[in-house]
Amino acid sequence: MTGRQRREQLVTVARSVFAEKGFQPASVEEIAARAEVSKPVVYEHFGGKEGIYAVVVDREVGDLSNRLTAALNTQGHPRQIVERTALALLDYIEENEDGFRILVRDSPVAQANGPFSSMLGDAAKTVEGLLATEFETHNLDPATAALYAQMLVGMTAFTGQWWLESKEPDKAAVAAHLTNLAWNGLRGMERAPRLNTNLDVK
Repeated sequence: MTGRQRREQLVTVARSVFAEKGFQPASVEEIAARAEVSKPVVYEHFGGKEGIYAVVVDREVGDLSNRLTAALNTQGHPRQIVERTALALLDYIEENEDGFRILVRDSPVAQANGPFSSMLGDAAKTVEGLLATEFETHNLDPATAALYAQMLVGMTAFTGQWWLESKEPDKAAVAAHLTNLAWNGLRGMERAPRLNTNLDVK
């Protein structure tokens, strides 16, 4: 094996170990054993567990980020953009279960920092720009676009995390329901929503 091939093999093996066990329980010993190399080989290429984990996470974040960015930046009706973005996330989960497990286990959606949350923040910024334009067109306050962007991205990310384990309904149905809630909820928004404290609670 060339050095490059060995490095790729170690990344593939480590990805599987991190997905199965999480960062803390995973060990260089196990990665080396599964790759059928000695521990010094892992240290030589990555400097340790933190180094190889960083490479794995960086690749996963890059892949998912590219998919979401491509979906968000396509032309078309805003509803189609919502659909494509939901499907982009679900496609990634379906094709990269191990990668998504690594992202949500060690940097969950609800965590304020970490690579996954940072990537979602970038996606929310793009969504914010799209919403601000639409809000102005429909006489809604564009200053609230950031808030709604966080809601939409968070809703989609949490749903993806749930679907990773349930796998039901199928991908197309999940995307359709996400779009239904996001689009029909947005379409009927009030210009200045307020809580109605006079409603009877039964």
